[in-house]
Amino acid sequence: MTAIPARGPATDVDRARTRDRLWSALEDGDEYAAGTVVLGAVDEGLAPEDVLLEVIAPVQRKVGAEWAAGRLSVAREHAATAINDRVVAALAHHLRTGPDEPSAGRVTVACVDGEWHALPARLVAEVLRLRGWRVDFLGAQVPAPHLISHLHLTAPDAVALSSSIATRLPTAHAAITACQAAGVPVLAGGAAFGADGRYARLLGADAWAPDARTAADLLAAGLPGRTGTVAPRPPGLLPHLKDQEYTLVSRSARQLVRGTLAGLEERFPPLRAYTAAQRGHTVDDLAQIVDFLATALYTDDPGLFTGFLTWTADILAARHVPPRCLLPALDALHEQLKDFPRALRLIDEAGRALRAHLDGTATKEDT
Repeated sequence: MTAIPARGPATDVDRARTRDRLWSALEDGDEYAAGTVVLGAVDEGLAPEDVLLEVIAPVQRKVGAEWAAGRLSVAREHAATAINDRVVAALAHHLRTGPDEPSAGRVTVACVDGEWHALPARLVAEVLRLRGWRVDFLGAQVPAPHLISHLHLTAPDAVALSSSIATRLPTAHAAITACQAAGVPVLAGGAAFGADGRYARLLGADAWAPDARTAADLLAAGLPGRTGTVAPRPPGLLPHLKDQEYTLVSRSARQLVRGTLAGLEERFPPLRAYTAAQRGHTVDDLAQIVDFLATALYTDDPGLFTGFLTWTADILAARHVPPRCLLPALDALHEQLKDFPRALRLIDEAGRALRAHLDGTATKEDT
């Protein structure tokens, strides 16, 4: 497939108009209209890379934002994401111009095991194809053993590893180390690795990219270690893990959720009147809190846990659930982890930040 120029003469107005039309198609759940919008934009001169990154990607971010604000149901969010994914596939087929072999090299693009958000990785894969790479796109949640088997079969120049959810960072660490042990450097990307790539560096990735264009540029420049000399990071990279708090918390997650639910029921009486569905949602929220606490223990980063809690508070408020119920939940979790000093420190810091966030939100609403 011949590499296609990355940029076109289209204006910002053209891109904005195309985004609006694509969003309207997604709101209607109309896959065919969405495909017509995207393919028509390319035929009218909008560069394919711009369509991927300046039309589809921002519209997908809007899908997520509308879900977070409670204006899109989970079902509609899933439907919109599925349509966008199929539109990307239609665009890829539309752009195939012939049997020419890619000239830039070969890259494997995969999501970390347990990571279901595959569209960001798919966009990276298609941008790389446009830049002349042969791309093996493995899709969502790829177990590390299967990823390594694929690397041995295909000998790519690099792996682009994607994760959007921070709780997959321990799994990402294992995948990064395994790829490097197989002699293949890793380019990490996705929201899970932090807006500044801090977790990619912490976990020893060879490079980090904040977006698809940067990823393509870094791969074109060449990542270190392609010749099989890449070595896994030493075990001492995360010395705080020696205290076993991460291991013990992650292994006892179910018990912690049950104990926190019981403690929350005592501290937050309205929970007793919840329907079965509402209690189910509460259990899901508590499970996420425990998972993020465990991940913060893995990275030893209080900001990871704090950021998740303040985000959750905003989500609950958008769904008309009192976000202050998170505070007694933290108290119940604190009580169960009294013998875990690092966990207590994380919970205490998160509690202070959450109270400040809730007080600030209340002040804004009052004014």
